[in-house]
Amino acid sequence: MVLAGLGLLNRVGSAQQDRAATIRAVRVETAGGRDQAWWATADSIDDFRQREPHEGSPATERTVVKVAHDGGALYILVRCHDSRAGAVRASQLRRDADLSSDDNVRILIDSYDDRRSAFVFATNPNGVMWDAQFSGVDDLNENWNGVWSVAVARDTAGWTAEFRIPLLALRFHAGVSTEFGFNVRRFIRRKNEEDLWRSWGRAQGFYQLQNEGTITALGALHRPHDLELYPYALGRAVETGHDSAGGETTGGFVGGKGGVDAKLGLTPTLTADVTLGTDFAQVEADQQVINLTRFPFFFPEKRQFFLESSGLLDLGTPGRVQLFYSRRIGLDTSGAPVPILAGGRLYGRLGPWKLGLLDAQTGGADRANDAVVRVQHDLFERSYVGAIGTLHAGSGRTVERAGGLDLDFPLVVHGANLEPKFWIAGSETPGVPGTPAAWRLSTDNPNDLFDNFVSLYRIDSGFAPPLGFVRRTGIWETTGHVDFMPRPGVLGIRQLDFTVPIPSWDIIANETGSLTRTAGGDRQNGDHFEVNFQRLLDAPTDTFDIFRGVVVQPGRYWWSRYELQYFMNPGRALSVGAFVNWGRFYGGHSTDLELTAAWRGGHLIVSSDLTRSTARLPGGAFTAVLSANRLEYDLDTRTSVLAFVQYDNETERVDFNMRFHWIPVIGDDVFLVWNSGYTTEPLARFRFPDTRVLSRPLNGALIVKIVHRLTP
Repeated sequence: MVLAGLGLLNRVGSAQQDRAATIRAVRVETAGGRDQAWWATADSIDDFRQREPHEGSPATERTVVKVAHDGGALYILVRCHDSRAGAVRASQLRRDADLSSDDNVRILIDSYDDRRSAFVFATNPNGVMWDAQFSGVDDLNENWNGVWSVAVARDTAGWTAEFRIPLLALRFHAGVSTEFGFNVRRFIRRKNEEDLWRSWGRAQGFYQLQNEGTITALGALHRPHDLELYPYALGRAVETGHDSAGGETTGGFVGGKGGVDAKLGLTPTLTADVTLGTDFAQVEADQQVINLTRFPFFFPEKRQFFLESSGLLDLGTPGRVQLFYSRRIGLDTSGAPVPILAGGRLYGRLGPWKLGLLDAQTGGADRANDAVVRVQHDLFERSYVGAIGTLHAGSGRTVERAGGLDLDFPLVVHGANLEPKFWIAGSETPGVPGTPAAWRLSTDNPNDLFDNFVSLYRIDSGFAPPLGFVRRTGIWETTGHVDFMPRPGVLGIRQLDFTVPIPSWDIIANETGSLTRTAGGDRQNGDHFEVNFQRLLDAPTDTFDIFRGVVVQPGRYWWSRYELQYFMNPGRALSVGAFVNWGRFYGGHSTDLELTAAWRGGHLIVSSDLTRSTARLPGGAFTAVLSANRLEYDLDTRTSVLAFVQYDNETERVDFNMRFHWIPVIGDDVFLVWNSGYTTEPLARFRFPDTRVLSRPLNGALIVKIVHRLTP
């Protein structure tokens, strides 16, 4: 425990030093408005320092922050001075848009004041609203949506943002002398400069909360309104479905439904959600993939009910092994929706305990009840020990269950990050003897000059958590990398990244493996480049289909591949990128090419991503083509139109997803969504882009959904 002791002493000393960084919140009767006279006398901070490109140097542009509060909200004023105000970058308008292409500011509020979790609010010079929940060392839930607002203004000396954060949007311990953890980050896009008030060290960063500052003088705060209701009404017109030959497969209909979501604050730190008649018709379609492996593909969750506080239910390794994968509820294996009749969730804190419970009742052909229970107990400043249990009770009285334990022990040793982790899980499935298990032991060392990682997995055959995701079973696997990342400061290069002295690896005993050597880096202008060499092994024991009409026979396949990539800074009005990978592949040869382009200007954003893989294998030859194209037009920060068009030649279809989203007031939503898919089979009579195909869609639906927020 010598190492743990060093880490704990280091963290405590750092916390005591940084806790002196405070800003007093001025109390006002009616806050809001940059012209209020009390802003001129409010306490302020302006000692921002660079994290990039010059660690610890004063920020090149001045940033001033002030804080106020009244009985119902917190107000944060951020003044961003800029010597070239006309060069400020602001291309995004849609709520929750990726702000990395723009100048932006982020506000972090650790309302529990526990240095473990926080709410994050951000905006750009257009006044875009972006928010997230931070729940741990590497758990940032960007899909959380709070009820808050921001007002911005631009002038010849820079730009200003005033955030209004209602106390209802936060979770905190009520008291007579409330304090919040606090930090502010500013990003200047044209300089690729990251400035922070606190935690500006490269081994620290915005989300290392031990180094945060504090908002003081908040007095006695209390959360108003213990109940929020979100009733919705939906109308749907579904077209008759057809097969690729034009024959009818499903009938069309017109219908409607309604439902309600409710959010109840049981305590200041514990919240309950209930959903009845749940519907996710407004969710954007999944991005198509062409899977050239023999393993299942992991699709991210997009449904709002499952996204809020989703980090509380995580145990495992995302994309590889997860005890809870929320897409197992309300979606079948093809991604088609299954009716969710009702669901409930309880989450939050009880002293040193973090608690997450979820229960959902699904209908349709296979009625089932699904339940998850997750608990974590704090250890030291950032560590925890946790447990999870999941259960699926099917309509045929079959019950499947799984459970697991995990330990996360992040340390800071002499200013460097070190994060050992361990988890273990087991599952019980009818017809499978015993309790097959899975576990992983890992340690991560993510720092600026070196980023080192190593892990060891064991996943038994038959391990099958009923509500989880498992990429493959019956394996031993080890992964790791040793990255050396110097900062030469020449030829416009900000930082390089080399995997030395040994390559990164991902080896599965007797089955698969990969060794990769990487040379890449980031330029001062924000562009990114890489040159990679890969050595791979796969040993399939059965024949599998790799693409339509092409199979790979059992055997042991070794191959080498080479890779080049270059992607431009997304802050450019026009940014492009290219990726090419070539070499041997399953006894033959293949070449992968990916081209991306995005144009951002005014209210319009257009992007395109084209992937083409050409292979000649002993079992046949194929060319796989996948195209994803997006068009976004934003009338303002509350009104947007998005069009998403996808095509792939494996399923031989093209799909359209168009969505109009209007936010009359924060908390209310109006959606108009159109989904439709058409065949592109060369021999089909009704084949896209022939206009006759419009009368023979594979699927099609027009949906109107209205959501209204009530706070009785």
